[in-house]
Amino acid sequence: MRRAPASMTSRVRLFVMAVFLPFSPAAAGDLAFITSQNGNAVSIVDLNSHEIIADSPVEGAPAPVAYDPRGGRAYVISADTGRLSVLDEEARIIDRRELGEGAFGVAVAPDGGVFVTDWYRGRLLRLDGTLKELWAVDTGAAPAGVAVSNDGLLVATADRDDNQVSLFDSRTGRLIRKIKTAGEHPFAVTFHAGRIWTADVQSDTVSVIDPVKGQLVGQIETGNHPYGVAFAGGHGFITNQYASTLTVFDPDSLEVLEEIEVGDYPEGIAPLPDGSGVVVANWDSDTVVIVDAKTFEITAEIETPAGPRAFGQFTGRQVQP
Repeated sequence: MRRAPASMTSRVRLFVMAVFLPFSPAAAGDLAFITSQNGNAVSIVDLNSHEIIADSPVEGAPAPVAYDPRGGRAYVISADTGRLSVLDEEARIIDRRELGEGAFGVAVAPDGGVFVTDWYRGRLLRLDGTLKELWAVDTGAAPAGVAVSNDGLLVATADRDDNQVSLFDSRTGRLIRKIKTAGEHPFAVTFHAGRIWTADVQSDTVSVIDPVKGQLVGQIETGNHPYGVAFAGGHGFITNQYASTLTVFDPDSLEVLEEIEVGDYPEGIAPLPDGSGVVVANWDSDTVVIVDAKTFEITAEIETPAGPRAFGQFTGRQVQP
């Protein structure tokens, strides 16, 4: 789960520099929870003002994250220890559970709580809102990312070492099917437009899967070492770690449209809540950038603590009480 060092230098233009305000309350709005693995911190970014409005120390190399705006909390896993920390929207840690080394991917469950992949044991866990385990089921080898379908009925894991996606009933954990990917080592996985999309890091491809038919229906060529996939403004976006770029594609035709330079070693990516762009965490640049989904231009750059990863669905619109 560790990476090779990147040697490329930053080519990002500076548009907006963030003001770092530790431990200040988060205002209502569009938020991003950014995990900084090297800095052992989680920062809350206001996506409208482009400022860090709250932050918290989280030990153990926090990397995966899932934000649940309905519950007003974010779930963060420390990659070195497998500790799951729950943060509120003021970056206060309000709950914890030790899941053991190997806990990695995390996604919000439709009725509260989370799904968590267990990298070493090849399992998917379902935890309720109190972090009590409801069930655990076997996946393929080394499950990394996990995602829930838009209707909440399905949950999928990217089984890296088996080059497959495992598809489950989100309520019961019943295995529905396993589907081979186009490339090797699928890492991130997401649902969009009735399809499953995986970033296949060792093959420089994205696999496109029909979950109903249970078969591969297409693939997209990416830049070097794709890591994350997100959709906004009618386009798909892929972070390419070794190329320091985003690949932009048409999700209908699967045609590649653009390659955008963003920052050194881009990893986590998620859409803005209004769908107008994507938010990208650049590990080696210690920055988060916002990219417009129509113009493909960088519209903001925000400095973060060291090593931002933000692997998961880390953005959302705060729900008012």
